[in-house]
Amino acid sequence: MADIDGARRRTKRVSAALAAAVTAGSMLASCAPGSGAGGASDTPEPAEVSTELTTEDVTLTIADETGFPLTDELTAEFTRQHPNITFDINRDTFQNLTANAPRLLASDNPPDLIRLPTIGETVKDGLLADLDPYYEAYGWDAWPDAQLEPLRMSEDGVRGSGSLYQLGLGYSVTGVYMNLELAAELGIDGPPQTMAELEEDLATAEAAGVLPIVAGDKDGVVNFVVQAAMNQYADQDEFLSWMYNEPGARYDTDGNVQGAELIQEWADAGYFPEDINSLDYFAFVSRFTEGGGLFTFNGNWEAATYQKALGEDVSFFLVPPLKEGDGHVAMGAANSFSVAAKSPHKDEIVYFLDWVHTDEEARQIVLDVSGASAGGDPDLPLPDAEPGSLAEAALEMSAQIGRENGQVDFMANTTAGIYSGSIIPESQLLVTGRITGEEFVQRVQAFYEKEVGE
Repeated sequence: MADIDGARRRTKRVSAALAAAVTAGSMLASCAPGSGAGGASDTPEPAEVSTELTTEDVTLTIADETGFPLTDELTAEFTRQHPNITFDINRDTFQNLTANAPRLLASDNPPDLIRLPTIGETVKDGLLADLDPYYEAYGWDAWPDAQLEPLRMSEDGVRGSGSLYQLGLGYSVTGVYMNLELAAELGIDGPPQTMAELEEDLATAEAAGVLPIVAGDKDGVVNFVVQAAMNQYADQDEFLSWMYNEPGARYDTDGNVQGAELIQEWADAGYFPEDINSLDYFAFVSRFTEGGGLFTFNGNWEAATYQKALGEDVSFFLVPPLKEGDGHVAMGAANSFSVAAKSPHKDEIVYFLDWVHTDEEARQIVLDVSGASAGGDPDLPLPDAEPGSLAEAALEMSAQIGRENGQVDFMANTTAGIYSGSIIPESQLLVTGRITGEEFVQRVQAFYEKEVGE
């Protein structure tokens, strides 16, 4: 389990990196790619920013992916509150938008805001606005460090430190869903409070002929379970350092080995479906909605699906720690958007981003449309959700993870090729008992070293 000292080291690292960036004046918001101050390694004078919204008529442009209605709803509400600000939203497929993002950002007329799941080389190329001046001006230091860490990048291309280049329009949180009807039949009267209690429940289900964990691994999504186990044993700071590609960081740590070995034990005990490697994401989601097992590991984005299918017979809770009363660790990620370095309306688009995180109506829209948490200051009131619903549970879980600073990124995001090239094929062997936990982490580490050139 990640200890308090590990969390302190991570917070200290982010604070130090932020201070260094502000002191050096590395403000890409005032730079244009290809100019004398266009690279991330240059140090122009700090940009002046404003937190006051202009009274002039302004049209802001957003490049977003097809099938993501949240921006439509948020921008409509923002314009209702601020009629002088209108929006032009251009959409493309996720694949096309990701591939074309550098070209769009480098154009003479870039979008003010762009959906950007992977920062890639855009920081080194000076294409993204450095949001650190706004971090200071708006007081975003009240937001959980763990929420913003994955959205930072250093001049050396290391995530998790350096300047802030993205914010989320909604943030996910993962946990465990439990079928309450099956739990009652098994004599299980509530969510487990420790990993040991979780294992007791798994054994109880298996002994009664009930599938303990509904999971699938045709497309690698059993790694919701694999990483959830690792999170409880790993040093959180070390794990994040690896995910952020810090030099010398390793995956084959004692904690990760312990977590992977636990998954191997669960596989040997029959806690996963026999056909796990034939089940893709949609198949395992459907199987749980049909009452196919006691637990499933998934994110808040499926809360509405499970609620509709199972009604009151389902609960959602954070993966329990090793010791009762310890802090929780959960995977989560932002629906990440970046501001173009060449945007002529940085103050206005960042005002919008701050509003998404702080305005009561905006926070409610994020929940209602996407099922995600709006993020921001964990002390802000939560949006309204039906009492006792999975949506309400997800909001409380997000707030708790924020207070405990326990959010970590998905290990599948570590490098461009690691998920399909290593994590999926190796996890398919792990959850069917054909390799040990130690072999799993060693093989993933070896692939990682090839990816990052170590």
